[in-house]
Amino acid sequence: MDEQGLICDAQKGDLDAFNRLVLAYQDAVYTHAYRMLGDESAADDATQETFIAAYQAIKTFRGGSFRAWLFRIVTNQCYDELRRKQRHPTTPLEPLSSDDEEVESPKWLGDDSNSPEESFDQQALREAIQHCLNGLAPEFRSVVLLVDVQGMDYNEAARALGVPVGTIKSRLARARLRIQHCLQGFWELLPNEFRLVDEESP
Repeated sequence: MDEQGLICDAQKGDLDAFNRLVLAYQDAVYTHAYRMLGDESAADDATQETFIAAYQAIKTFRGGSFRAWLFRIVTNQCYDELRRKQRHPTTPLEPLSSDDEEVESPKWLGDDSNSPEESFDQQALREAIQHCLNGLAPEFRSVVLLVDVQGMDYNEAARALGVPVGTIKSRLARARLRIQHCLQGFWELLPNEFRLVDEESP
């Protein structure tokens, strides 16, 4: 896909070119909205509103990462929805330290496969992860989703959220740690390498 060419054509009013951009990004945008909102209907609405807003604003796109530009729109749509419904009674995240150490991302956090062969335990783990994501304040949840699920680097995530790279690193470290601790409540579902304490026989 010649993304830059499609963007240029869409900026000239070519609806077919814009629709091809929609097809390229709609699954990723929906996944982000669903993980942010935890509700299929709300995610559908946020996805639709995102592409409407993107079409209306595409002439203002001045280059750089189109993905970051688009994900800034969907993230803001999700923030607005969460504010409207007041659906985030979350526990504040305490600082790790003055340096905010790097915390490794669980490699399976971004695994959104939904094959017929998916086991009950895998589905339960995905639900547990969503439960822990829902417990994060939206500004922390969005960073985890952009970096660990969408695969953005710090710079692209910073552009998507309109914050400094240092803020991305700090929020990500705190959010990852919070998720890891939250998931210990679902011990039996976790891969062994992500259990904070080894199981021991009495």
